Amino acid sequence: MIETLKERVNCDAGLVRRGRFLTTTFLLEIGAAVWLISIHEGRIVSVTKGPFVMPSSSFALRTSEAEWDRFCERRPPPGSNDLMALIKRRVLKAEGELQIFMANLRYFKEALGKLRREGAAA
Repeated sequence: MIETLKERVNCDAGLVRRGRFLTTTFLLEIGAAVWLISIHEGRIVSVTKGPFVMPSSSFALRTSEAEWDRFCERRPPPGSNDLMALIKRRVLKAEGELQIFMANLRYFKEALGKLRREGAAA
């Protein structure tokens, strides 16, 4: 499912415009699976599945498979519907240079929200 992120984000002109000043690479870890996601001026250029020996990324988002599955539901339950809610519940760990993540929080919320199952609000 993560592999579809590039297509889903890059097809949303509004989201790409929102991230036009964002160029970074971040690590997304869901359970034992790891991806490096590279963004250039709001467009996702690559989604690379690990494992990696020494991944280079600005920051990392780490969560369990069960929590990610709840986040990706068509209508996630309260506490699982938002990245900040997951962080508040301490089931999502944000590590690294968090200034990039926080400065572009809405972009990351909307981009990762694109991974919700079909029928989710766009």
